[in-house]
Amino acid sequence: MNIKIAIVDDNAFLINTVKEKLSFFEDLNFKFSATDGSDLLAKLEDNRNIDLILMDIEMPILNGIEATEIVKQKYPHIKIIMLTVFDNDENIFKSIKAGADGYLLKEINAQDLHDGIIETLNGGAAMNPSIALKTLKLLRNPLSIENREEQEDIKLTAREVEVLEHLSKGLSYNAIAENLILSTGTVRKHIENIYKKLQVHNKIEALQKAKKNNLIP
Repeated sequence: MNIKIAIVDDNAFLINTVKEKLSFFEDLNFKFSATDGSDLLAKLEDNRNIDLILMDIEMPILNGIEATEIVKQKYPHIKIIMLTVFDNDENIFKSIKAGADGYLLKEINAQDLHDGIIETLNGGAAMNPSIALKTLKLLRNPLSIENREEQEDIKLTAREVEVLEHLSKGLSYNAIAENLILSTGTVRKHIENIYKKLQVHNKIEALQKAKKNNLIP
């Protein structure tokens, strides 16, 4: 068995570390390395006879997640394992959506890396335990990530958030004014500003959008 492998990482030292781990196994054959996604795509044009790519995520020009998506469209036969120092939810979620076949952390030992490669080529999904656990949580609650992706950058002042919270309790403008020791006119002005910033036209839309963006509980 001769498994042809490419490594993509913008850190030469880490490429050498991974190469060293692969060198312990006769069935793993290192073919080439690339420094980012765009370098990888150029090299695959000349050498598409690759079985598996070990892909870093954080890279300049074209990151690992973007590169994974393109490679999977152009060369669906190539398996891709993300090999990264990051195990945050968003990276895992985006990598899986992009088509990654596995997700391992860089500190993995040589034997586990070898096993993960074999498992992935046999149709499995190589994941270290902490990643597998997070993936399960994401599958149980994918909305939390999707919402995070959709969240907009809305900047409300502390006072506007206070007004919104009072509004969400169903209080009238007068009651809000009394509670916050403001004039009713000032409360109206705050609410106008909130609608503008949230790009909504009424109270129901404002509260829905504020909740979706975690501005109010």
